Amino acid sequence: MSVKALLYFLITILVIWALDSVNITKIFKKNKELQAKVFYLLLALSLIYLVTNFIWDFFLTTKF
Repeated sequence: MSVKALLYFLITILVIWALDSVNITKIFKKNKELQAKVFYLLLALSLIYLVTNFIWDFFLTTKF
């Protein structure tokens, strides 16, 4: 398994754990649970991608 794949796995767990504390359904209108879930999924995927690539690029530029 490559290091970047392992990093994606670890960051996925961290992002899901962090987003679990946010009640996203309160910012959506009533009876819009599906849109809230899709938003949650897209937000999680975006954060996973951004955080993983930031850490990966940081390690590459500092040559750890």
